[in-house]
Amino acid sequence: MCSSVRLLPIPLLALLAAFSFPATSTAQKNAAARFVQANSDDMWVAEPKAGALPERVTHHTYRSAAMKRDVGYCIYLPPGYERDSTRHYPVIYHLHGAGGNETRSVFSAQVLHEGILAGRWPEIIMVFPNGGRVTMYQDSADGRFKAETTFMRELIPHIDTTYRTIADRKGRCIEGFSMGGRGSTNLAMKFPATFCSLFNQSGNVYPVFETAKTAKADEYPLSYLGSDPRCLLDNDALANLRKNFAQIKTGLRIQLACGTADPDHLKTVRDYHRALLDAGVEHSYFEVEDLDHNQKKMIEGRRQTWFDFHTESLRLAGAALHRLTEK
Repeated sequence: MCSSVRLLPIPLLALLAAFSFPATSTAQKNAAARFVQANSDDMWVAEPKAGALPERVTHHTYRSAAMKRDVGYCIYLPPGYERDSTRHYPVIYHLHGAGGNETRSVFSAQVLHEGILAGRWPEIIMVFPNGGRVTMYQDSADGRFKAETTFMRELIPHIDTTYRTIADRKGRCIEGFSMGGRGSTNLAMKFPATFCSLFNQSGNVYPVFETAKTAKADEYPLSYLGSDPRCLLDNDALANLRKNFAQIKTGLRIQLACGTADPDHLKTVRDYHRALLDAGVEHSYFEVEDLDHNQKKMIEGRRQTWFDFHTESLRLAGAALHRLTEK
């Protein structure tokens, strides 16, 4: 069964120097050692099978100039989208897990659609990018896989120019499960002015810089990010929490969740939760009793409230929200 959501308002610490980030544990090192680089040049477009996508979800591609190839994405457009050509909508970017692609987590759109029809949530666009198999939504040191660059500099602008979005942080949320939770956290900590809301669903948050000190050359992060200390720090969510503290503290709402029967992810999710506490960053955190690494089960247990956090973040950020008036 699930525990209740615990909102954790924490007073601001007097000095940023008081930040206390957890050291790399044996469990973290073991999990990092299991990182298998299975990326390939043909992983960027996954054509969905006929009838596989939920209602109002369609598949598209955009051209990545950075990687000189097409990249796929799925998009959910709310039911009122075609009725008013002047209305603009907030966007939730949902990042898939390791080994996945843009078609992996579209079940979330079905839950959102049902809630919009029921009047629980306002009309929201939802985008499912292709982030590569095991990129962690980061650029590889050799420049071959530019998962961060294509998402931040190419996909988001493509969505904002192709669809009627609220093209501003106040109308933009990011989330993901597993690698997607980790990737969304990395990106939100690195670019906090881009998003108003982050929801990490069972995503490991490693101290990348510290992990690299004891990693072997063929282990993550060295095998993917290389050994340049500047690059490692630039891709370290905990280091970026300290670097971008002011923007994160005042402009980004954060929610974390993990199952208690998910030992490979629970430890680092708790570590990140603790780092936010130490930093004085108010956030929401909950654990789901006896849940393993299963996103669908996590959603099903709270299907009626799953998008409440993002909706509240959008409202507080000042985004124009519209309820469906005609079904």
